[in-house]
Amino acid sequence: MSNIPQQLMYTKTHEWIKKEEEYVVIGITDHAQTMLGDLVYVELPEAEMSFDSGQECAVVESVKAAADIYCPVPGEVIEVNQAVIENPHLINQDPYGKGWLLRVRPFDRKPVGGELLNADQYTKVVASEAH
Repeated sequence: MSNIPQQLMYTKTHEWIKKEEEYVVIGITDHAQTMLGDLVYVELPEAEMSFDSGQECAVVESVKAAADIYCPVPGEVIEVNQAVIENPHLINQDPYGKGWLLRVRPFDRKPVGGELLNADQYTKVVASEAH
């Protein structure tokens, strides 16, 4: 079973979200990186680019496939993780730590939630895909 930290929020498209002060950190889940296999390339947006919720904001490529990453909240990119661009394997090694992708300042000041899933809900999504 994939590693699914309780304190994070998730999307059905396998992104994770961690709230921090006035921004959120976004990455792909352990399940996603496991399904993709060894990552060889990461394309991240420029800082100050803005995205709507559900809009493609990044791409990760493995030896098997390429996958679009969708912005889970509407907001402005304030930082990208240069380390994963230089070493995509960081996502495979530590998807919830050193393998983060973006820091985004949400446009909406309401608490991040809405369409997002908690760890238990995301666990059910992963389990349903296994069948």
